[in-house]
Amino acid sequence: MELTSKQRAQLRALANPLEPIVHIGKGDLGDNLIRQTDDALEARELIKCRVLETSEYSPREAAEALAKATRSEVVQVIGTKFILYRQSHKKEKKDKILLVRR
Repeated sequence: MELTSKQRAQLRALANPLEPIVHIGKGDLGDNLIRQTDDALEARELIKCRVLETSEYSPREAAEALAKATRSEVVQVIGTKFILYRQSHKKEKKDKILLVRR
C-alpha cells in the first residue's frame, strides 16, 4: 500500500508527540529487533524509531530495511529518527487510525 502525500502529512502530525520506542544501535537488524518492531506496529500502527550513533546504518537505510522486514511503510525520515506505519488487523475499528481518502 503506497501512502499519498496527504496521508503522510496526517501520519506525521499524529506521530509528532510520540517518543521513539525502537532504538537501533550496534550490530545488525536482528530477529529480536524485527519482532519487537512488528509487535509495536500491530499494537500501535504508528511508531517512531531512533538510530543511535553506534549503528552501522544510516537512518534512511535502517528505515527501509525495517519497513521491508515488517511489511510497513516509511512515513518520514528526519535526522536520526524515522516513522513507520502499518495498518493493524487485530485492533478494534474504533481504535484504528483512519487515513484520509486518496
